[in-house]
Amino acid sequence: MLSVSGVHTFYGNIEALRGVDVEVAEREIVTLIGANGAGKSTLLMTICGNPRATTGTITLNGEDITQRPTFEIVRMGVAQSPEGRRIFPRMTVEENLRMGAVTADPQYYDEDRARVFDLFPRLKERVEQRGGTLSGGEQQMLAIARALMSRPRLLLLDEPSLGLAPMVVKQIFEVIREINESQKMTVFLVEQNAFHALRLAHRGYVMVNGQITLTGSGDELLANPEVRAAYLEGGH
Repeated sequence: MLSVSGVHTFYGNIEALRGVDVEVAEREIVTLIGANGAGKSTLLMTICGNPRATTGTITLNGEDITQRPTFEIVRMGVAQSPEGRRIFPRMTVEENLRMGAVTADPQYYDEDRARVFDLFPRLKERVEQRGGTLSGGEQQMLAIARALMSRPRLLLLDEPSLGLAPMVVKQIFEVIREINESQKMTVFLVEQNAFHALRLAHRGYVMVNGQITLTGSGDELLANPEVRAAYLEGGH
């Protein structure tokens, strides 16, 4: 579904991505792990067209999207739940969901709204509450729900567990598994919580300083001594 080939991305004179190659097949969960500042979020943003890849190619279902504007990429079936959630804090839960559904066919709104409320019952309870007054976990649920309202074929998730309590993290990862299994959603997950991410993923990549250094199945990377030492607290 998604192919990133030889991508270099710059911020001014700083090279953030250095020849990145990533493949995400339809209906997979693929995770990208790495230290803070490794370039993980930059890769997701580059896929969405901001910033642009300086060199290299990004294709979606065989179509070159490297130079496509972001709104076209979204309409082609890509949605992102960004790092830091970035919900609209002065808007209600309902209004945030409507913003997520802007590019979708309006006839599916009620159906999609019911589906995200099934995934996140807490949001249904908070439907008329402003986003900025929600807890951190509820805001993360809203960020994912808003992305799902665009009816994506590929969901990009950037650090969905960041700053959340362990019980909420468990719930978020259960929802990711659910949408992959029941809705056949393809998921590309960027995550610092390597243990949870690799347990969930079919395949994974490790990024160091803007380059992919390791790849394999989730189980293979969990068992890899380098990964365990660097990202799993010595294997515990």
